[in-house]
Amino acid sequence: MNIDGAITALKQEREKLVRQLADMGATEQGELTGDVEYSDGFADAAAATAERSEVLGIVENLAKLLADVDQALGRVDDGTYGLCKNCGKEIGADRMEFRPTSRYCIDCKARRAI
Repeated sequence: MNIDGAITALKQEREKLVRQLADMGATEQGELTGDVEYSDGFADAAAATAERSEVLGIVENLAKLLADVDQALGRVDDGTYGLCKNCGKEIGADRMEFRPTSRYCIDCKARRAI
């Protein structure tokens, strides 16, 4: 496994996620920074509420992905990157290349899904 390549990919992914969160008006922790303005009309308020709910869902997902990236970078720092969190065996290079934030080998991930 190419650790340097993984670090570069993780840092690029982190930058992208932080940028997307900022574009959505949110902090890295997933907290919205702007206020939603509601109109006087019921229909406008309902549309604004629906839009806010959609934005919150997207922000929540982006914040989770960012946390996954940060955890992967933490595993790089502590020397456990690429090792299965469950069994301790090395996670396959193909899996790590496809999903650099992987915490589990294919076998352990399959067992966890059951």
